[in-house]
Amino acid sequence: MTASDRPSNTTLILLASLYCAQGLPSGLVAHSLPVLLRQHGVDLGLIGLLKLLALPWLLKVLWAPWIDRMGSRRLGHHRGWILPLQTVVIVCLAGLALLAPQLLFGSGIWLLLGLLLLINLAASSQDVATDGLAVRLLPARWRGLGNSLQVGGYKVGMLASGSGLLLLIGPLGWNLSAALLALGLLLLTLPIWRFRERELLPRHEALAEPPGPGLLLRHYRGLLAQPGMLAWLLVVLTFKLGDALGSPMIKPMLVDQGWDTAALGQLTLISSLTGIGGALLGGLLYARLGALRSLLGFGALQALGIAGMALLVGAGGKPLLVYALCLFEQVADGMSTVALFAVMMSLCRPEHEGADFTLQASTQLLLAGVVGACSGVLAKLLGYQGLFVSAGVLAAAMLGLVLWYFLRARRVATA
Repeated sequence: MTASDRPSNTTLILLASLYCAQGLPSGLVAHSLPVLLRQHGVDLGLIGLLKLLALPWLLKVLWAPWIDRMGSRRLGHHRGWILPLQTVVIVCLAGLALLAPQLLFGSGIWLLLGLLLLINLAASSQDVATDGLAVRLLPARWRGLGNSLQVGGYKVGMLASGSGLLLLIGPLGWNLSAALLALGLLLLTLPIWRFRERELLPRHEALAEPPGPGLLLRHYRGLLAQPGMLAWLLVVLTFKLGDALGSPMIKPMLVDQGWDTAALGQLTLISSLTGIGGALLGGLLYARLGALRSLLGFGALQALGIAGMALLVGAGGKPLLVYALCLFEQVADGMSTVALFAVMMSLCRPEHEGADFTLQASTQLLLAGVVGACSGVLAKLLGYQGLFVSAGVLAAAMLGLVLWYFLRARRVATA
């Protein structure tokens, strides 16, 4: 693999814009709306229902094979999905910008939730087409860099619609702020609008075959039949468990130690930007280190970072130490995520890229979500210090599965 195989700047800008576009709905639902709804006196139980709006991101595995199989002849396979889906999100955001906040956060809250569900449905489906496009555009060596753009772009989008929107609403108001969000997404659509997919990428041969009612079963049965795939899915399922166990309790611990909302907001902003840098660094190092060394090395840093949070118990009054450890944890998280996603891309089958990546991504979220939900209970039982040490040990132990998978794959290849 030579330097000439490096993706063009146009390709990198295209992928960064698409992943940034995906982060906008997530930041809106996860960060901005809970604050705005509570300020308008909405019940906490109803605010908690916002979590259900993310269900399309987990359930997209059910319709991903159709996105791989069906496509537009005129616009191109991936572009034919991405352009209409992003248009849906832009129209929904523009609709939110036209409605008064007193209506949206009051008697019209069910309209708000319905539009947000539609936004998440469109954005999650766009993700399937975007992942398929990324796999086809990126040579194997540069998939680490491509996933740096995925992780970094997504975080930039979340920051824009999360912290950015909250900062703008004060001076500009809800309507103008939401309109700027829609305008930003419109600008992010320009690279895919100008992308000449039909000229640069050959049409999938699979598109010539009718999808048929048994497509879902055939598709995933074919993926699971690939040599070593079940073993790899075990790695995907467990690689981020330590992080999933420990990271939800970092901010509650700091709150218990006296950190206020403003201080936590500043920490979140700076650590998120640092995480983007970690993702970029991980992608560049992945091209040099390869899959095994990247997963083991970055995974070890991830384990060290989450275990290091135990040093913050009782140290809330030492902001320099808090920042140092939180920034290290975010860098390690970004690097390890990029390495995992890069290997996931390399195992996608030609003509099934989007759905194959989607199944692996959904697998990664499945157990991590359950473990994350238990983190508060375990923090009560073990204390913060015990939780973080346990999370670090768990993260380190899961690296044994990584080594086992690659040694097993090497034995099979040489047999």
